[in-house]
Amino acid sequence: MARLQKHQLRVPKPYIERPPAVTGILAPERFMKLVGLLLFIGAAVLPFITATPYMISILTSAMIYIVLAMGLNVVVGYAGLLDLGYIAFMAVGAYTSGILTTQFGFSMLETIPIVVLACIIAGVVIGGPTLRLRSDYLAIVTLGFGEIIRITANNLQVTGGPSGIHGIPTWSFFGWSFADGLELFGVHFGPKILFYYFVLFVGIGLAVVAVSRLGRGKLGRAWKSVRDDEDVSEAMGINGYKTKLAAYIIGAVWGGFAGTLMAGHLSAISPNSFEFLYSALVLMAVVLGGMGSTPGVIIGALFVSLAPELLREFSEWRFLIFGVLLVVAMIFRPKGIWPANAVLPFLKKRTIPEVPATEAIEVAGETAGPDIEEERR
Repeated sequence: MARLQKHQLRVPKPYIERPPAVTGILAPERFMKLVGLLLFIGAAVLPFITATPYMISILTSAMIYIVLAMGLNVVVGYAGLLDLGYIAFMAVGAYTSGILTTQFGFSMLETIPIVVLACIIAGVVIGGPTLRLRSDYLAIVTLGFGEIIRITANNLQVTGGPSGIHGIPTWSFFGWSFADGLELFGVHFGPKILFYYFVLFVGIGLAVVAVSRLGRGKLGRAWKSVRDDEDVSEAMGINGYKTKLAAYIIGAVWGGFAGTLMAGHLSAISPNSFEFLYSALVLMAVVLGGMGSTPGVIIGALFVSLAPELLREFSEWRFLIFGVLLVVAMIFRPKGIWPANAVLPFLKKRTIPEVPATEAIEVAGETAGPDIEEERR
């Protein structure tokens, strides 16, 4: 003990010096924000270039898919919960807003608190007892939940049965509706254009900012810890069950909000709109784009929603081509088109200056003094 007290502990040095970080506009995070801002501006300007009803309709549907995929990214990408029935939360939101607007005279805006409450209850009822399960068992339970919601909607009178609900009004705010149109600086904006901008600015903007902030915060780090190793995260003091339940409820609210957007966009919903195929497509958008990656999920959702439309001229061959494209993407990008740890291409080709390796460090505790040197001799 006396001999140890003579020695001083030294902080170990790295064996090599790290190259200087990229700064300025080419810094990865700043570069991606700039690209995202340019794409956002491009989407805002697009209706001034081409505003055909078909183009606006498929772009609005694609943006609603992005909102839906961002919610599933919280559940699957951040928390690592395999959810095969996520479309059920979209159905809860769509049917709740549809019933309240067509049968009780609510406006879309007034239905939002009730939709959020319904989705939270659905998330707690389904997630409460099942999130203690892991791996395949959770996937089976969520798959069953999705089918239960669809079959229930198919057999209830209040949901319209197999015919569904028709005549759902568009969004309105304090007496003014998108259906009234808007005259601004001599330019007339129709209902579809106004709803396109509403989804772009409120839906996409809110989803991207909120999910990014959640992913970097304390709760987001807890989700990623549970995803990587639940046992180790619990050993570090993280309550895995509550953490997963929080992710499940937030994802459910996001899915319900996307459902209200879809109901306002299509003005009609039916049980066929919420089949298992759509759960698989949303999950495919998250996995294909890159789980846990906000840019990747946006790319994946755009690919899954727009590719069948862009291939429409190939008629019955379009789904075959779509499947081939998915297989090719999975072969060449197995971790997703843009995974969370993706490196920008120009950073791979940059020249890293050679830096001399640091000198070998001495073993801590053997630095002090003549006593050690004498013992070595």
